[in-house]
Amino acid sequence: MPVRPTAALTSLLALGLAAATTLTACGGGPGSDPDTVKVSFKQSTDNSIKVMDTYLTDIKKQFERQHPGKKVEFVPIKAPDSEYYTKLQQMLRSPRTAPDLVYEDTFLINSDITSGYLKPLDPYLATWPDWDRFIDTAKAAAKGEDGKTYGVPDGTDTRGLWFSKDIFHKAGLPADWQPKTWKDVLDAARTIKRKVPGVIPLNVYTGKPVGEAATMQTFEMLLYGTNDGTQDPLYDKSSKKWIAGSQGFKDALSFVETVYREKLGPDVSDALDPHVMTRVRGEWLPQGRLGIALDGSWLPQDWLKGSGHEWPGWPDELGLAAMPTQHGQAPGKVSMSGGWTWSIPAKAANPDLAFEFIKTMQTRANAKKWYVANSGIAVREDVAADPSYATAQPGTAFFTGLVAHTHYRPAYPAYPKVSTAIQEAMEGVTTGDLSVEEAARGYDDALKDATDNEVVEK
Repeated sequence: MPVRPTAALTSLLALGLAAATTLTACGGGPGSDPDTVKVSFKQSTDNSIKVMDTYLTDIKKQFERQHPGKKVEFVPIKAPDSEYYTKLQQMLRSPRTAPDLVYEDTFLINSDITSGYLKPLDPYLATWPDWDRFIDTAKAAAKGEDGKTYGVPDGTDTRGLWFSKDIFHKAGLPADWQPKTWKDVLDAARTIKRKVPGVIPLNVYTGKPVGEAATMQTFEMLLYGTNDGTQDPLYDKSSKKWIAGSQGFKDALSFVETVYREKLGPDVSDALDPHVMTRVRGEWLPQGRLGIALDGSWLPQDWLKGSGHEWPGWPDELGLAAMPTQHGQAPGKVSMSGGWTWSIPAKAANPDLAFEFIKTMQTRANAKKWYVANSGIAVREDVAADPSYATAQPGTAFFTGLVAHTHYRPAYPAYPKVSTAIQEAMEGVTTGDLSVEEAARGYDDALKDATDNEVVEK
C-alpha cells in the first residue's frame, strides 16, 4: 500500500470515538474464538481498487487449507488514510476491540509502540528462518526505541517524477526529460502552462487533508534534497533533537509556495481535497490532464487489469525521472521510502495464530505476488534478486534503482505531530494565508510543543 497520509490525530479523535461503537464487535476479549484469527487492514475508499482484498482472500484460502480447523475473519477499515489511523488506534486500546493482526504504516508504528498498543515479535522472529531474508533497512523500520521489533514489513516504496509524454511533446519538452535542479522542474511546469493550456502543469501534494502524502511525498522529497544527503535535515541524531530554523525548511516551503502562487498546480480547492490522490491516479494522469506528478512507485497498481482504472497504455504514455536535489548537488537524486508492516496488537486474543498468518503471507512466493500486485519494492533480498520480479512491471527497475538515493523518515514517537505541523505550514503557503517566513516560524513553535522543546536551532 502507498504511504499515504496522516492528519492531525488529535483533531480526528472525536471521529475515532464516534466509530468505537461500531468497532466493539471486531476484537477478541473474553469468550473469543481461539480458532479464528481476526485481521484488520485499510480497505480502499475507491470501490474499484481491490488489490489488498484480492491478495488477502487468496492468503486466507491458503492459510485455512494449511491449518485445518482454523479460520480467518477480516475486519477491514474503509476510510481515508488519516481516519484509518485514528480508528485503528481506537481499536487497539481494548481487548474487546483489538483484532489479532493489524496493518501499520511505518511512520506511526513508534507512536503505537510507545502507547503500548503493539506486541514485540522477537520471540517469533527468532525461530522463523525467512526473517533472515529481509533487508536490514526494512527491519529497522519496524523497530522500537527499545530495540525490539514490532512488525514484519511487506514491502517498501520510492518516489520520483511521473510525466506525460504527450503533454511534454506539445510543450516542446524532451521525452527523456531528467531535471537536474528544482529550477528545471519549475521551468518545465512553466513551459507547460504557457504552451499547453487547459492541463495541470505540476502536482505536488500539500496541506492537512492529504496528511502524510503532503509531508513525505512533497515536503520531505524537497527538504532531503537541500543538503548533500549525509545529514538528516529534520532530526539531529547526535543530539537526538528535532531541527528548527533551517534554511532548507524555508526553501522547501518556497517551492510549494511557488507552485501554487504561479498557478502551476491544481486549483487550491482541488489540491486540498482529501481525495486528490485518487484523482491523480484515476483521472488526471490517465486522461492526459496532468503534466508532471511528484508521486510514488505504487501508482501502476491502479492501472493494472481488473483494477477499475485499467490503463494498459501507461508504460508508453508516461515517462519517469528522478527528483533532483535543490541545486544539482551530489548525489543529484533524492527519494523517500516508507512502507507498511503487519503487527500484532498487545491485546490480541490469538497472537500465535496471527503470526502463523504472517508467515503464510510472507513466503517468498506470496511476498513476490504482493510486491507485483501492489507495485511495491521488494524487502526480501531473495525476491529482489529474482529477474522475474524486476521485469514483472514497467517501472519496477527504475524505482528499485532509487533505493540507493533514498531516505527514511525519523519515525520516532513525536513524528506524527511533527508531520502535522509540516502540513499546516504547507497549507499556509499554499492558500497564501501565510508567507514562508510566517509559516516557518509557526512550524518552529509547533515543533517545540510537539517534542516537549526537544529542538536544536540551525
